[in-house]
Amino acid sequence: MKLMSSQPALILLFASFCLAGNSQSAAEHSESAERVRRTILNSRHLGAHGMGYNTESQNTLSQKITPADVPLLIDLAADKALHVGVQFALASQCEAAIIPVREAVIRHEIHFLDAEDVMRLIEDFSVCTPETQHRASAVRSEIHSLGEAEQTRLAQEAKEKAADDARIQRNALKMSDPKQAKELTRQEREEVYKRSLKAMGLSEDGPLTPAQRDLIQRMYRTMVLGEPANSTPNQ
Repeated sequence: MKLMSSQPALILLFASFCLAGNSQSAAEHSESAERVRRTILNSRHLGAHGMGYNTESQNTLSQKITPADVPLLIDLAADKALHVGVQFALASQCEAAIIPVREAVIRHEIHFLDAEDVMRLIEDFSVCTPETQHRASAVRSEIHSLGEAEQTRLAQEAKEKAADDARIQRNALKMSDPKQAKELTRQEREEVYKRSLKAMGLSEDGPLTPAQRDLIQRMYRTMVLGEPANSTPNQ
């Protein structure tokens, strides 16, 4: 019985250890990220266009950044203030950065062009071995192909969306003519109805005032069910 009564206390104790561990882990992550941020910014040098990054920066980063920092660098890749610096920092890690950067591209955590720049910097960095430089070149070509495929996919999706928009717009015009409206299927009517709601900034699942809910119900009856505009719902 004593063991059973102590179980809740043990659970609470374990939970407190977990929370403390998570808090400590978050604090350590934040501290490490700040350290990496300062290291990147301090590696800048004055050039023709002001403070920026060059081969000397990359050499400095290769001495102060470690492979263990690569995940942090990927997290910082979206920071506009560190945009270019992160590329140099990743490239300074040579082999250790190649696969993580490739995987980050696939997860859309790093832009395709930025990842290509990282690989190009590795290719030109004398600290990296010839084998690593060759591998970076191959991965850069792969990333370029992935980027082109992504652009093709996005262009196709945009084309299909534009075609859908045009079709729904034509159907919306048909609904103003009772004769043409009868030619539309229920699905086509629902598409026009939902597009109309979206244009009005309304959603069936969103928070609605009584007046808005009444408006939506009347729109559904007239646009989807084809009831006369002045009809009332069946009791």
